[in-house]
Amino acid sequence: MVIVTLQRNKCIGCNYCVELAPEQFQMSKKDGKSVLLHAKEKKGFHTLKIHDDLSFETCENASKACPVKIIDVKMI
Repeated sequence: MVIVTLQRNKCIGCNYCVELAPEQFQMSKKDGKSVLLHAKEKKGFHTLKIHDDLSFETCENASKACPVKIIDVKMI
């Protein structure tokens, strides 16, 4: 299982996460910030649990590319 966490309020809208992991991320038309698709929000943290381990690499690449380091990816 892959767990992806996004601190959306700190997003600067660079779009790298969408380019590298379009299955999990998209940009909001309202405020230009990243949205973690199908995530649950709690206290400013948006968390998504993915049961497909193949998503780890794309999400990890998005995490590494993020200039403000607001994406965390773990495999459990």
